[in-house]
Amino acid sequence: MNIVLIVVFALALLALLFSLVTLQKKKTGPQKPIPVGYRLVLAEQVPFYQQLNEDKQKEFEDRVQQFLSNVKITGVKTTVEETDRVLVAASAIIPIFNFPGWEYVNLNEVLLYPDSFNHDFEQEGAERNIVGMVGSGAMHRTMILSQQELRQAFLDKTGKVNTAIHEFVHLVDKTDGSADGMPEFILGQQYLEPWLQLMHREIKNIQENRSDINPYGATSEAEFFAVVSEYFFERPDLLKQKHPELYEILLIIFGQK
Repeated sequence: MNIVLIVVFALALLALLFSLVTLQKKKTGPQKPIPVGYRLVLAEQVPFYQQLNEDKQKEFEDRVQQFLSNVKITGVKTTVEETDRVLVAASAIIPIFNFPGWEYVNLNEVLLYPDSFNHDFEQEGAERNIVGMVGSGAMHRTMILSQQELRQAFLDKTGKVNTAIHEFVHLVDKTDGSADGMPEFILGQQYLEPWLQLMHREIKNIQENRSDINPYGATSEAEFFAVVSEYFFERPDLLKQKHPELYEILLIIFGQK
């Protein structure tokens, strides 16, 4: 009996040591310096990165590399360029930057289509009005993005839309099991009810044409969360001016307060 206990204890200790080593590897991140081309794309096209201090920029670069080492980016009838890879990775890191060690365990691959597509993933024909989607069923752990929309979002410095960030926020939302606009995994219990009330009030304002928030945000709580998150990361000053309550609670949700 004592031998069995010793074996069980030894196995448990080995498992603990393995976990600690794995966690340490995740904390240290990639050791190789980020390619110069990657850094140029971040410095020229990603405002979120531009506003970070030098130490935080280095951390952002490391996490971009970590993401790209874990998630495959594949072009479908298009060529994936270095800029595309960096912009996808930046879009992934922006919502989770203030959560050290966070990785997208629910994502294996990002498919880049040259332009919009329909619900059957067709790139030609009618009803091609989709520019981003988190897959389900056979497409589980896959995200699809329009390459054109990905690039345009970072070129447009005055817009409030960023499809790639939108889709990654859906993945953040799904961390607790479902994309429902209630990121319980990161939002403290004391904020859940105020967030729900604020969300419903703002959705009503959108429906009554009394808001500058993208009308798509009124289609569901999940879409509202993703839409206002785009707004928050793309035009934070404008969101703070026009929707101070939303701005304040999004600061909390994304770990900036």
